[in-house]
Amino acid sequence: MPISAIDAINPAFNHAKKQLFEPFRFSQWWRLGLVGMLAGEMGSGGGFHGNFNIPSTHRQGGSEQFLASAWPKLFSDHPLIVAGLIAFMVVAGIGLIVLFTYVSSVMRFILFDSIVTRECHIRQGWVRRRREGRMLFLWQMALLVLSLVAMAILIGIPASFAWGLGWFQHPHEHMLPLILGGIVLVLEFLALIVGFSVVHVMTKDFVVPQMALENVTAFEGWNRLWRAVKAEKSGYALYIGMKIGLAIAASMATAIISLIVILVLALAIGGVGVAIVMAAKTAGATWNVQTITLAVAAAGIVLALLLFVLSLISVPVIVFFPAYSIYFLAARYPTLAAVIWPPLPGSVTPVQSGLI
Repeated sequence: MPISAIDAINPAFNHAKKQLFEPFRFSQWWRLGLVGMLAGEMGSGGGFHGNFNIPSTHRQGGSEQFLASAWPKLFSDHPLIVAGLIAFMVVAGIGLIVLFTYVSSVMRFILFDSIVTRECHIRQGWVRRRREGRMLFLWQMALLVLSLVAMAILIGIPASFAWGLGWFQHPHEHMLPLILGGIVLVLEFLALIVGFSVVHVMTKDFVVPQMALENVTAFEGWNRLWRAVKAEKSGYALYIGMKIGLAIAASMATAIISLIVILVLALAIGGVGVAIVMAAKTAGATWNVQTITLAVAAAGIVLALLLFVLSLISVPVIVFFPAYSIYFLAARYPTLAAVIWPPLPGSVTPVQSGLI
């Protein structure tokens, strides 16, 4: 019988505990952290950011002079460098988004296999799951393009309407419609974000297992899922609500631990960085193409190291949330149930229902 979203918590928790600690294997731990990070599952654990503005009235000196010298002059004297750098960053940014979307699509199936089998094998999984990953990649790119088009329409049509009425030319004369329109636009924008987020979560939680086990497309998987949702609206609504609540709790826990780790790493890495800057200043180094390239490369290495450390912290979350969706779905999807709970020899297979 289908279990509720609340009932699925305990088996998912037990699954995560057994997979991670019975026995504890660091080789599996870091693989799960890497796969979860590349699959985008770290978002379930939340994050944090800070902005600290400390006023300064003292005279610049030491490393501050080194950081300030030559940097503005380099770009003001070479505007073509600025334009080329901006164009390169835009193209590189789009390329990285596409690349990460493809990698995360394949890694999503590797993570699913890792939870089901309780063994994480990245190389074998990549070879095995490239076809399913490409199908999910096409779905995610289509969803991304659709969301961008929807946002462009949502913002573009009201903005064109307001512009045609002359509201932007004389905003003080149209404060009320601009404020009311802005409120409506923000609410519609938030609703759009929530809608696409729910589609994304439902895809990775309920469509990916179908693609992995039966080699169906994302569209066919969603067709099946939509029929199941219409037949059990309250059950899936409760699942979404429970997942939001669990994600908030997990975010708070991982954020506290991550903050402590980041502060320790910041002190260590910051000390090394200051020493390098001071040594470079003493050697007479200035900002140029070579030093900027080295600085960017060093920043990239530090960021990659930080993300990897955070992924290690998030491994329990990375394992728990996919397990939670798997146990919730398995009670409604006999094909997955047969993998999670293999039938005993000679037992009768239950009549298929739910998604199939």
